[in-house]
Amino acid sequence: MLISMSGFLAWPISRTRANRAGRLSNITLRLAWRNLWRQPRRTLLTLGAMVFSNVLLAFMISLQFGMYGLMIDNTLAMLTGHIQVQVPGYKDDKKMRQAIADAAVIGEIIREGLGQGLSDAHVAVRASAFALASSEDRSFGILVMGVEPGHEPGVSTLPGLVQQGRYLSGDDAQEVVIGSVLARNLKVTTGDEITLIGSGLDGSFAAAVVNVVGIIHSGMTDLDRTIAQVPLRTFQETFSMGSSAHQVVVKLAGLDQVAGTTNRIAQWLPADSDLVVLDWNELEPGLKQSIQADMFSSWFMYGVLIALVAFSVLNTVLMSVLERTREFGIIMSLGLTPGRLGRLVILETAIMGAMGLAAGVLIGAAIISWIGVTGISFPGMEEMGDQFNIPSRIYPQVVLWQLCLGPGIVFAATFVASIWPAARLHWLDPVQAMRTA
Repeated sequence: MLISMSGFLAWPISRTRANRAGRLSNITLRLAWRNLWRQPRRTLLTLGAMVFSNVLLAFMISLQFGMYGLMIDNTLAMLTGHIQVQVPGYKDDKKMRQAIADAAVIGEIIREGLGQGLSDAHVAVRASAFALASSEDRSFGILVMGVEPGHEPGVSTLPGLVQQGRYLSGDDAQEVVIGSVLARNLKVTTGDEITLIGSGLDGSFAAAVVNVVGIIHSGMTDLDRTIAQVPLRTFQETFSMGSSAHQVVVKLAGLDQVAGTTNRIAQWLPADSDLVVLDWNELEPGLKQSIQADMFSSWFMYGVLIALVAFSVLNTVLMSVLERTREFGIIMSLGLTPGRLGRLVILETAIMGAMGLAAGVLIGAAIISWIGVTGISFPGMEEMGDQFNIPSRIYPQVVLWQLCLGPGIVFAATFVASIWPAARLHWLDPVQAMRTA
């Protein structure tokens, strides 16, 4: 009976304390809001600086990641693709014997698996070897690639860069497309014949006479000087490859699909195969490093902008505290603790920061959504897009973490900037404060 009575008495007491805490919180919030607008011009100027910086950061970060995505897609679209299946060590050594047995079967397994969930994914099988290309006048060492004419345009932009003639048509035709610099060096054009001489997979002598049906101009001198593509079956017959090849290349619709697709492809491969599945980070490590270097330099400039906003907030909060020194002294003499006053100052800054955060994110999202539909192009991008067969406009996407990253850091910086003015109240002498004019 005593236990139940004590619980009955404790319930209204705890509820009374909760109601009192709620009222105090409500009063503190109202005081903080009122104090913000005691100097409306100063508050609006500081809030405007925060909104401007938040909008700029949200837009620039989203645009920056959009440019990174475009740069990655354009680089991978040339030859690499998003994912490749290879024999271990081929990425570093590029030796003829490091070949995938029954590569066409592996390609079909991956193609059927991706077709069930990713209809916009493309798969192509490739083989490559170094050979000597000879015309009537000259000879040069080149890289010969065996490709599937029906699937290669889905994973590479090179078929769309044929400047003269056409791309490969038959699966086993004795034809070749070569780079524009190589064509100039060999002094050949479409309709001429060149001889390919090299070593086969079994060490035998490999030779073939192929007809030049197309000349590729990629704009990359090193590539145009060495590239030559022939149908995969022609390559396999010439270099005694049988049904083997060196790469199964996969191109996806976007980078967000790479991680999951890489894991699924690894599960689809035969259990007795020692093949490896490499994503674009492993295939093009220099690309990721260049992005990280650019990101570091960009964040240095972003840091300067955030520091300027933080000092602006610090100046506003410090002025607000100093002009209320007499008021704070009177309140402290009535028994209010410095900690409560400090929390009030921090709350004022937090409200202002939250307003800047919300306004900056909303305005930034509106701008990015509009540009995501219309696209944005910089001078020279359209000419570059026409030359390299790549998109010439950037279409940034509204991604929540990209929108909130910059404004979130600004909010944290403003919160940190309010700590010093709030901490000064702990050393405030009420008597001296009340004497302040």
